[in-house]
Amino acid sequence: MNVGHAIRMCRTRRGASQSVVAHRANCSVSYLSMLENNKRDPTLSTLTKIAQALHVPVGLLFFLASEQEDLGPMDEKSTGKLMQSALASLAKPASMTI
Repeated sequence: MNVGHAIRMCRTRRGASQSVVAHRANCSVSYLSMLENNKRDPTLSTLTKIAQALHVPVGLLFFLASEQEDLGPMDEKSTGKLMQSALASLAKPASMTI
């Protein structure tokens, strides 16, 4: 599971800077950077705050962080379709700037 990659993917697809997301999630930019680079593991409450700051369900972050073996018996074709749909839902909302 690569939570840092999922956070960065959502943030960049949303067109948000680390400072905007960190401010909204009530954490430091350096901590967010460490999370995105997988140098720290977030708590569930921190991950929930980051998801809220990104305007995405926390479950979407978990899905985007998952690797095929994390998803159990789901076949790769279905996983790919779900991934495409999830990524398409990450269009930049107008409210991502301060």
